[in-house]
Amino acid sequence: MELVKIKDLNKFFDKEVIIHGFIENIRNLQYVIFIILKDETGKIQVTIEKEDENNKDLVKLFDNLMTESTIKVKGKVLENSKVKLNGMEIIPNDIVVTSENKEELPFNYKDLNNVNIDTRLDYRYIDLRNEKNKLIIQIRSSLIRYLRDYLINKNFTEINTPKLIGAASESGSEVFEVKYFDRKAYLAQSPQFYKQMAMAAGFGSIFEVSSVFRAENSNTSRHATEFTSFDVETSYIDSYHDIMNLESEMIKYAFNKLDIEYKDKLKDIFNVEIKIPEDIPKLTLSEVYEKLEEKYNYKVDDSEKTDLTREAEKLLGKLALDLYKSDFIFVTDYPADKRAFYHMRDENNILLGYDLYFRGVEITTGAQREHRFEEVVKNAKEKNLEEDVKFYLEFFKHGCPPHGGFGLGIDRVIMILLNIDSVKEVQFLFRGPNRLTP
Repeated sequence: MELVKIKDLNKFFDKEVIIHGFIENIRNLQYVIFIILKDETGKIQVTIEKEDENNKDLVKLFDNLMTESTIKVKGKVLENSKVKLNGMEIIPNDIVVTSENKEELPFNYKDLNNVNIDTRLDYRYIDLRNEKNKLIIQIRSSLIRYLRDYLINKNFTEINTPKLIGAASESGSEVFEVKYFDRKAYLAQSPQFYKQMAMAAGFGSIFEVSSVFRAENSNTSRHATEFTSFDVETSYIDSYHDIMNLESEMIKYAFNKLDIEYKDKLKDIFNVEIKIPEDIPKLTLSEVYEKLEEKYNYKVDDSEKTDLTREAEKLLGKLALDLYKSDFIFVTDYPADKRAFYHMRDENNILLGYDLYFRGVEITTGAQREHRFEEVVKNAKEKNLEEDVKFYLEFFKHGCPPHGGFGLGIDRVIMILLNIDSVKEVQFLFRGPNRLTP
């Protein structure tokens, strides 16, 4: 008999099924035992009548069995309006204990208000039994699926690139160095070099969903040393505005799908509503500072205006709402010397690229890439990287179309979307400067 998930039991009224799950609650009364069984899709009541002679062995099973044990139940699904939980129950004819909970849990995962985040992360497998926490991971999975679906429907090819690399993919700092047999290797900061190699190989449009690594000793709510990046690269573009438009449409598609799938749960559990972005506004970096000063009297020294300060980022989220009624905003026209050498620049040394902010938090850096061999070599020399990235420069010797792309931080998107305090809570397992386990 095929295993049935709890969410699908309403398709099996008056039929016999097999379900597996964790025991959430046991009410062992005088004449009946009520068991609340849960799997990752929902909960169901299992009812054992003690006076039924056929249930003697089933009753004995629950004399000393603790909640959080797992069982396999074979029984009939009955519709019952008196049952508050989904109006149905299972009447079992066989129950097998598949694993026993041996001791009290380290904390009550149903009420995490007074549980330290580090304790929760130490016992993440318990922490994720919390319905809200499990839902975060499920929403995250759906977001990735919808982003992927959008690109696949646009004929993008999904690739997988190495995470052990011979040269730093962004800069010589902030990389994890590892011993690789008789030489040094690094954990990839991004798949950037290989995304562009795919363009030189003639793939046209590709994407990758993978872990990337940053050796930043940052202990903030939005930083992690390992995080999930949704990377996209596409050829035959006219400008970086093509990349911005692609990302806008991709996010719009994914958010619309998320809203359809999770609208009620988002409201009931997270008290949030998804705002589907329409036309995402665009401001240059200098315009941002002008408007922040004009609207909020926020001023910084000219020396700080080569990037956005953290305070400016927070105010930018407010500015986007106040001026454009948007949670998202693009910022363009960064000085090229503050960005990676592979970004294309204009004649004034301005980056042909952008950052995308979601409620005042950067979630994307994107750009048109430099695809002309002489120019990319010159840019690498300016950063003293020509020897380190010699293999990368080879990609452009034999023809490479105009192209561009971006990397979208999945963890930050989910954190902001659900109003979660930290990326620690939206990753399945968090990695930071002080956490390498479990």
